[in-house]
Amino acid sequence: MGEYSAATEEIDGAGMRVAIVVSRFNGHITGVLLDGARRALSAHHVADADVTVAWVPGAFELPLVAKHLASSGCCDSVVCLGAVIRGDTPHFDYVAGEAARGLQEAALATGIPIVFGVLTTDTLQQALDRIGGSEGHKGEEAANTALEMIELLRRLAKLGDPSAAAD
Repeated sequence: MGEYSAATEEIDGAGMRVAIVVSRFNGHITGVLLDGARRALSAHHVADADVTVAWVPGAFELPLVAKHLASSGCCDSVVCLGAVIRGDTPHFDYVAGEAARGLQEAALATGIPIVFGVLTTDTLQQALDRIGGSEGHKGEEAANTALEMIELLRRLAKLGDPSAAAD
């Protein structure tokens, strides 16, 4: 039938609408994630006017706002950014796991790509390594994933559209 992929470097994001939900908790990390996401979107020609940013208190609150935005029709994808750093209590396990589960459920319920850009690290240094350090920039990666998923779903939607044969 065919093979479908959308390499990020080929994507022109002009006209794509992306919402970004950002956790205020660990804001010194999440603010840098947001900067990277915005930079990646801009590099792919996503207009600032097509980017909506919503701040939530923590990673646990990401799924509700992501689902609301995905259901609203205002965006083609939602990028969720947060940082959950393991401490001395089991709080990390509850927050990280439930945030991931909730975001996956929201994506499946809405059919809109919801990208998990939540750092789940053991240490602050590991988080820092993931916002432009030795592990790349996870904010940029999350935005690129959103664009790739938008493009892939658009290509797949054309499979059953006879008018798309001319494309």
